[in-house]
Amino acid sequence: MLEEFQEAWTELTQPGSQFAMKDIEVRGVPMRVYEAAPPSMRFVWELATGYGDRDYVVFEDERYTYAESDANIRALAHHLRDVHGVGPGDRVALAMRNYPEWVFGYWAIVSIGAACVGMNAWWTTDEMEYGLADSAPKVLIADSERLERVVPILSKLREKHAMHVIAVRTEGDLPEGADHWDDVIDPATAPAGLPAADIDPDDDACIFYTSGTTGFPKGAQLTHRGSVHNLLNLAFMTGVAGAAEAKVGAKAGKDPAPPADPNKQNVFMAPTPLFHVTANNCLLHPATISGSKLVLTYKWDAARALELIEREGVTNFSGVPTMSREMLMHPDWETRNTSTLVGLGGGGAPLQPDLVEKIDQSQEGTAPSTGYGLTETHGIVTANSGKLYVAKPASCGRIVPTLDGKLIDEVGDDVPNSGVGELCVRGSVVIKGYLNREEATAEAIQDGWFRTGDIATIDEDGYVFIVDRAKDMVLRGGENIYCSEVETAIYQHDAVAEAAVFGVPDDRLGELVGAAIVLADGTSLTEDQLREFLSTSLAKFKIPERIWILGEPLPRNASGKFLKRELRETLTA
Repeated sequence: MLEEFQEAWTELTQPGSQFAMKDIEVRGVPMRVYEAAPPSMRFVWELATGYGDRDYVVFEDERYTYAESDANIRALAHHLRDVHGVGPGDRVALAMRNYPEWVFGYWAIVSIGAACVGMNAWWTTDEMEYGLADSAPKVLIADSERLERVVPILSKLREKHAMHVIAVRTEGDLPEGADHWDDVIDPATAPAGLPAADIDPDDDACIFYTSGTTGFPKGAQLTHRGSVHNLLNLAFMTGVAGAAEAKVGAKAGKDPAPPADPNKQNVFMAPTPLFHVTANNCLLHPATISGSKLVLTYKWDAARALELIEREGVTNFSGVPTMSREMLMHPDWETRNTSTLVGLGGGGAPLQPDLVEKIDQSQEGTAPSTGYGLTETHGIVTANSGKLYVAKPASCGRIVPTLDGKLIDEVGDDVPNSGVGELCVRGSVVIKGYLNREEATAEAIQDGWFRTGDIATIDEDGYVFIVDRAKDMVLRGGENIYCSEVETAIYQHDAVAEAAVFGVPDDRLGELVGAAIVLADGTSLTEDQLREFLSTSLAKFKIPERIWILGEPLPRNASGKFLKRELRETLTA
């Protein structure tokens, strides 16, 4: 299979082929790009409008075709430009659940050359204030839950920059300078085309916030070029895996599979938030360009997901690994018709090898898949699926063709692939940088090489194995949580003298947030009191679920740093 995979890789990238590449230089960095790459994400949406009356977005019991979606997108795009003066270089923030309006908002914003600021829907008021002050959007499009958190800080934010609000699925009175979506967005009267816009491939398309090592999240600047090339990398990795399996079948004397029915629509389910690259760049984008149907849910529930898979004929499910495991273990798995599934897996966290096997054996025609990537790479760095994944279940796959990869040691020297080192990547999908954070950008991206913070090894076949994490971070159900951010919040409590935050292993979510606390003399604090205190400054998923209040100082090394690995092993034994 490995031989056939390499043969298919070579064929698909040779000159004149669908995925032929050329060398260019961007911002002084050499990189490979696809010769046939669209110039912008606007071009991607304009191609998708040709799917017309096909179903595009399904949210619970609501349904929108490509044509209906396009009318909403055109109406919003003109409203943003004509009423609020939004254009290239400006930003518009989206803060909501996975509603259809998120999809319409995204395509309208990027199509007029503005940058979409994807606000984390779990953020507290304080976190929302930071993100909105940092990104300074001209317009905020928010649902009722997010708007409720923003209202107390709206006047304060507007003292620094003007920001209009469009309220989605919100009833009742609104604050000054805000409109209901239905009052200003009328698809029936939308102009026939999108507003004109001059978009450069290296303009910002999106700002997605990542947890910060300094206690503040960083706004990663995703470009049109990076988004387009992640989309094509996804298509390439899917295509090369399918071509390799076809070659194996041909060598075994099997008849070739019949050509795909052009009228058959693929159906993607997006159970994770659209403010992450996992759902937005790796599901919304490929679903759109391929004329597929995108199924959204109000919140994650395994039983409801299985019901929608049966009802909508879902072909591709991509969430965090715990979601696949929960569906396979749910009693409804045996009673619901899930036979349409051809791909089950996802990203955001590694699939454990046993889960890869369980998916492979779950039913005929359903194959496991995974992708390793980061916000800073617009999506995937590697991908692994099907029989190749079963053959190497501990690997996240090969690096995509538009990225160079290398391993480095603690002092930055190169490490041979057979060794172990921090994985660094360079190419068209590495972000431009972090918004307003020149120092953080320079630390993370050096001569075009992005330091992933993940410790890896690469085998003789070019397959990447993630073995550890260099960054002080907890990976909880696909969410990156920097320990220093949680520690900063904990230290705001007067009773805390010492605090160390670390990951606690968990079968369902991969890791939970754990904290070891030492109290100041003469003070008292319970676990519940600390969690209540943190709830005003941290999103719920960042608040420690395991807390140890200790009676003696935390162990330290010679330089005074807490020995977190020792703490974790001792406390979780």
